[in-house]
Amino acid sequence: MENVSAGKTLDEIAGQGVSLVDFGAPWCGPCKVQGPVIHKLAEKFQGLASVKEVDIDQNRDLAMSLGIQSVPTLILFKDGQEVQRLIGLHNEAKLTQVINGALPEENTGGAENGRT
Repeated sequence: MENVSAGKTLDEIAGQGVSLVDFGAPWCGPCKVQGPVIHKLAEKFQGLASVKEVDIDQNRDLAMSLGIQSVPTLILFKDGQEVQRLIGLHNEAKLTQVINGALPEENTGGAENGRT
């Protein structure tokens, strides 16, 4: 799990491979609820996809450039291109499905490697 520091560009955050980026803020109640799910996904997909958290207060320019208007907002990127955007709280099963959908088929594996 990477907490994105201020001043990073979109290319630095999501330029290569599959990345799930969680845009939130410390004052956001739903973001605090979403946090543990995001941390589980980071462990589950380690080596297959990157999972990152972006504090919109510290990264205002990036959030504005992506049109983030509500938090939490989760954006799935593949090779720097937005694939899917989810707004609000989402459970682990839904987010696992979203990430698996962007991975090459040989890396999704299903139940045998814990990615259900």
